[in-house]
Amino acid sequence: MKHYVVRHAQAGDRHRWKGPDEERPLSRKGRRQAEHLAAMLANEEIDTIWSSPFLRCRQTVEPLAERLGLPVEVAAELAEGNGATGVLKLALNADGNSVMCTHGDVIDALLDHLAHEGIDLGKKPRCTKGSTWVLELRDGRVVAARYLPAPA
Repeated sequence: MKHYVVRHAQAGDRHRWKGPDEERPLSRKGRRQAEHLAAMLANEEIDTIWSSPFLRCRQTVEPLAERLGLPVEVAAELAEGNGATGVLKLALNADGNSVMCTHGDVIDALLDHLAHEGIDLGKKPRCTKGSTWVLELRDGRVVAARYLPAPA
């Protein structure tokens, strides 16, 4: 099974945004990244698309959901501040392949957990906005992870 863990695409500046951070939308560059992500993953076998409740995460995976004819399922476990536990829980309980859109702090915690478990993450784990980590699961555990850079 494969799970594509996506850090949301570029959003507007956190410090300039006047509204609640949960409602901060993607920037023009972020919308382009979301379209490129959809093109990149359109031919993958994906059964479920999950997103953090934050608008920028939902907007990151909406183009992919449209292409695949799947709903975006909001998962509170993927919100900022929730660590790696939610991602791992969703991945381990999934019935098929998935895309999960979350935040940098969640992915950082996930990468720390995977490194602690002995998963090879390459030289220096990366987590740029719009990038993806592909987790491969077998027999109920993560056996490999590889990095896909953010679309331009």
